[in-house]
Amino acid sequence: MRICVLAAAILGLLFAAVGVQAQQNYPTKPIRLIVPFAAGGTSDLMGRVIGARLGEALGQTVVVDNRGGAGGTIGAALAAQAVADGHTLLVPHVGLAINETLYAQRQYNAVRDLAPISRLGDTPNAVVVNNALPVKSVQELIALARKEPGKLNYGSAGVGSAAHLAMALLEYAAGIKFNHVPYKGGGPALIATVAGQVDFSIPAYPTSVPHLKAGRLRILAVTGAKREPTVPDVPTMAEAGLPGYEFVIWFGLFAPAGTPQAVISRLNREIVKALATPDMREKLAQTGVDAESSTPEQLARLLRSDVAKWAKIIKVAGIPIN
Repeated sequence: MRICVLAAAILGLLFAAVGVQAQQNYPTKPIRLIVPFAAGGTSDLMGRVIGARLGEALGQTVVVDNRGGAGGTIGAALAAQAVADGHTLLVPHVGLAINETLYAQRQYNAVRDLAPISRLGDTPNAVVVNNALPVKSVQELIALARKEPGKLNYGSAGVGSAAHLAMALLEYAAGIKFNHVPYKGGGPALIATVAGQVDFSIPAYPTSVPHLKAGRLRILAVTGAKREPTVPDVPTMAEAGLPGYEFVIWFGLFAPAGTPQAVISRLNREIVKALATPDMREKLAQTGVDAESSTPEQLARLLRSDVAKWAKIIKVAGIPIN
């Protein structure tokens, strides 16, 4: 009995020593930060901002790797299947939870195959229209859709993307239908809106900021529960005549499941520290992202609850499952 207890104690010390060594040696090479969407979108923005700060804190180069396609499942699969040593990370958004229902054939299970590190922040979406579209409010947009059914087209980052679901919620709340034109990312969908290839879109707000500042698009509303501080005169969807409409995107940092706990803890501490600094919070706020960190456990609970939430919404909206 004493031998077993002694052996267990020795094993415990060995595992602790390995954990300490993993933390002390980490990272030993450049870190690959997978953004599961095309360049130009909000996830790309978050990846580059977070990646730059992590690189400074860890003393290693962080390389952003955009792997768009299939609603973010291609990039998520690459991260889930990567070596679990902390040198491959993933910056997804709420779509990670959405895809658990939407993509039945994906090659990973987000809850099982990814290790949460920290929440990064939240942002609303924005209803933005091409400048040539003769509407200046959400109610005018809805009225035009009813007057000319089947005419208005909208762009999104793909079937089942956050922008697609934000639009599905609008169609459900207003009792109307628009024509969906999916693209390979939020950036391309916005460029198509600017060019007039589609009439409007509901992208993550930060993605639209450069176009709004340049006057290339017109904003009608934001989808959060409160107004966006950077555009205080723009109403929420509820204020624009759709009470109860609320859609917010969260962003998070994940690693492959099995990544040493010491590495997860180190990354979490660096993220929490970075997001607490005034300059980082201000930098993200200027683009429409409300910085918010969390423990790995809190992010895990958020992921699980949103998997269940969006499974119901996808079925009600009748969005096809791939």
